[in-house]
Amino acid sequence: MKKIDVQSTRIPIYRDAAFFLSDEETIKKAFRDELDHPRSPEIYIYARYRNPTVVAVEEQIMALEECQWALLTQSGMSAIDVALSIFQKAEETGTWLFFSEIYGGTNSYIDRVLQFRRGINIKRFYPAGYRYDLGQLEKELAETKPQLVYFEAMSNPMLIVADCQSIISMAKKAGAVVLVDNTFATPYLWNPLQHGADIVVHSATKFLSGHNNITAGVLCGNDAQMEKDAIEYRKFVGHMLSADDAYRLGTQLRTFELRFGRHCQNAAQLAKTLADHEKIEKVLYPGLESHPTHNQAQRLFNGKGFGAMITFDIKGDTPEKKGQAARGFISAMSEHVPLVPTLGDTQTMLLHVESVWGDKYPLPGMIRLSVGIENYPELEAAFLNALDQIAIK
Repeated sequence: MKKIDVQSTRIPIYRDAAFFLSDEETIKKAFRDELDHPRSPEIYIYARYRNPTVVAVEEQIMALEECQWALLTQSGMSAIDVALSIFQKAEETGTWLFFSEIYGGTNSYIDRVLQFRRGINIKRFYPAGYRYDLGQLEKELAETKPQLVYFEAMSNPMLIVADCQSIISMAKKAGAVVLVDNTFATPYLWNPLQHGADIVVHSATKFLSGHNNITAGVLCGNDAQMEKDAIEYRKFVGHMLSADDAYRLGTQLRTFELRFGRHCQNAAQLAKTLADHEKIEKVLYPGLESHPTHNQAQRLFNGKGFGAMITFDIKGDTPEKKGQAARGFISAMSEHVPLVPTLGDTQTMLLHVESVWGDKYPLPGMIRLSVGIENYPELEAAFLNALDQIAIK
C-alpha cells in the first residue's frame, strides 16, 4: 500500500474502520500496549479504540483545559457515562452525591440508569434559594461520606455559580473524587482541573464546537489510571466520536476563545438592557449585581466574563395567564431568534423554561437565552421590538 506524505493546513480525516499494521510484532505490540500508551502513533488498531483525527482534536482540548489527557465521545451524555464508569466497580461503588441543579438529561440519567438499572446509591444536594449553603454541604458530606461528588460550575437554567473551589476542597477533604460539568463556564472562564477536580466534562456540542452542527462530548483529567479506565470503557461500549465530527470540532476549536469572548460581551450588554426594561420582571445573569452569586462569579471567573446564558421573567405572566406574554414574545422574536432546545450556537436562541422543566420550574413567563455572537445593535433592536409588541397587564 502506497503511503502519501503531505503537509495539510487542517487535521486529516481518517475514516478507516481498521488500521494498517506492518507485521506480526507490531500487532502484538499494539494489542499489548494500547492502554498503557494511548497516544503512541504506532497503536492504531480499530476505529472504536482510537482514531488519529480524534486524538489530534483531543490534544487541542488538552491545551485548553491544561490537562494530561482528554477523551472525546459521541455526546455530552456519553462523556458523563464514561467519566462515571471510572468509579463504578462491583462491590466498591459507594454513595454518589450529585448537586440537584444540573442538566435535566443528567438528572434523568441518574434516575433511570444509575439508580434504576445499576442500583447505585444516589444522594442529591439542593440549593438554598439561588445559592448553595456550604455549611449544609459540610454536614451532608460528613453524614453521607460520598465516594464521588458531581456538580456544575454554572447551573442550568438558574445560572447559580457554585463556590467551586470551596466545594472541591470540602469534597476532597471528605475523601471524595470530584467531577465538574464545565459546559456553561467553559475553559475560557475557569479550569476545574487546576483547582483540584479529578475529572471535568463538557457537552462539546455546545460552546466548544459552537455551531450547532455536531454532537460531541469530552472528559478530561490528569490521573493516568483514570485515563486507562475511561479508554477501556469507551472502547467496549462504543462511545468513540466519529472522525468527521472530530474534524469539524477541531476546526471550530480554532475560533473558540474569539467566539466565547464575543458571547460574553453580547450577553453582558443584553442582560443589562433586559434588566432595565419595564416589561421584564427579573433577569438572572451572573454578571449583574442583582444575581445572588454575582460576587462568587467575579472571584471564580477573575474578570474574564460571566458566560453566554441569560434567564429572565416577563412581567405579569402569572400561572393564571398561562404564559400568554411569553408566547407573544417568542412569536415576535421568531424571525430573528429561534426557539431551539439547545445552546451554544453562534446565533442567539431561546427556550421556554416551563415547556421543558415545568415540573421543576412552573414559571410560565420564564425564558432562557443562549446569546450568540451577532452584531450587538441588531440583536438588541430585535429584543426591544419584540418586547414592544407584547401587552403586559
